[in-house]
Amino acid sequence: MGKAAVARAFEDIKAALAVLDAEVDGAGSEAFSEADPLAGLADGCLDILAGSREVEAGIAGLKVKAAVRYAETAHALAPPDTPVVAQEMAVAAEIGCVLALGPRAAVSFLATSHALTVGLPRTLEALRAGSLSWQHAVAMADETAALDPAGAAALEAHFLDPNAPDAMRGCPVGEMPAHRFKAKARLWRERHHAESIEKRHARSVLDRRVEFRPDRDGMAWLSACLPADQAVAGWNRLTAIARGMQGPHESRTMPQLRADNFAEAILGSSNSTGSGTGPAGVPSPIRAQVLVTVPVFSLLSLTDEPAVLDGYGPIPPSMARRLVADGADSFHRVLVDPRDGAPLEIGRTSYRITKAMRAWLRMREGKCPFPGCSNNSLDNDADHILAWHKGGTTGISNLGQPCPKHHRLRHTTGWKPTPASKNEPPGWTSPTGRHYKSEHQDWEPPHWPPGFLPGQRSLLEEALLQHLAS
Repeated sequence: MGKAAVARAFEDIKAALAVLDAEVDGAGSEAFSEADPLAGLADGCLDILAGSREVEAGIAGLKVKAAVRYAETAHALAPPDTPVVAQEMAVAAEIGCVLALGPRAAVSFLATSHALTVGLPRTLEALRAGSLSWQHAVAMADETAALDPAGAAALEAHFLDPNAPDAMRGCPVGEMPAHRFKAKARLWRERHHAESIEKRHARSVLDRRVEFRPDRDGMAWLSACLPADQAVAGWNRLTAIARGMQGPHESRTMPQLRADNFAEAILGSSNSTGSGTGPAGVPSPIRAQVLVTVPVFSLLSLTDEPAVLDGYGPIPPSMARRLVADGADSFHRVLVDPRDGAPLEIGRTSYRITKAMRAWLRMREGKCPFPGCSNNSLDNDADHILAWHKGGTTGISNLGQPCPKHHRLRHTTGWKPTPASKNEPPGWTSPTGRHYKSEHQDWEPPHWPPGFLPGQRSLLEEALLQHLAS
């Protein structure tokens, strides 16, 4: 027992790694497939990758438990007159040295470990079971950090408890990249935060700023923290201008064109550093269309429920109302059904069926539906799941909106989309036959104004639906 048992356990782990390493090299005791060794090896490597992900998560869970237990025992062993702050620094320093982490990273690791142990039992359980990665656990800890215990438990249950009321649908948390989970958790957090998003946004606007960070090879980063509507509008404008400049005589890529136009805008100069040349002038009216999904009661100023800005996420309802009221032709409003939160109506500026269908796709998916892709819906292509020449129809359930990269992947490799529905985007099947679910939008019923009784709700729902249909 004790140190000897720990040493033996890690020796066993190292031995197991050596066995797996030999299997990857094709030097195992037997082939993955006698009939087709090469295909068998390819499939076996995917099994090893999947198993490694689970083991890595389990090791991360073990590190969490060991770090917290060490911190507890170190505090118990410390002299009684040791200042609390000094003791916490000493514990973080010891953990940082053992794990080769810098001081800030060690403090962050210990804080996340404590949060998982004390307030996020489902997350820690899933991490130790291998169904969530460490990055997912960090995202959960980050998004619950400013919530009270009840709010943190509710957020955790929504994503990890299949029996929770209105549990998350679509791709399970552990099967999507951590950055995608973080985006979904942020949306849920903003909708259910105990404090109004209006108040939190008002405080955050005071922190708007521009930041400068040197980089390698004579480069640097210049970034700005702005209100979401300004940031999204600026990004979409740069994208629209860059797309308009593309052509057979333009050698610059989209990222280069965005960067050159950004530099020209802030420097007031027509000089650019790109190797290609674009049009001498770009007309100012270029605008990119953005969807703003607004709960109907928020639009009527009856509640403070967040709206959703396409390509960003939750925004204060006052920002959404301003975008709609100002008649900004870059922004198209989308109202949601007061009964279940699903999209109800597209703004009347998109009347023609082709534009309306594309807008519906953008609402249904919010981004490229390929697993893990975050490409904004503005740049994505409408694509028939079952090809037109094979009998496919031009209906929402037979359309997807992959980004250009994954659109090409679909038509040049064995990756294929699976069937979709009116409100669910297509999943994907890989060349090896593995199926990957798509993310689903987390629609939920909007908040009702205080004082409405169930019978009154039914009457108001019917009146709203008739009004929107007229």
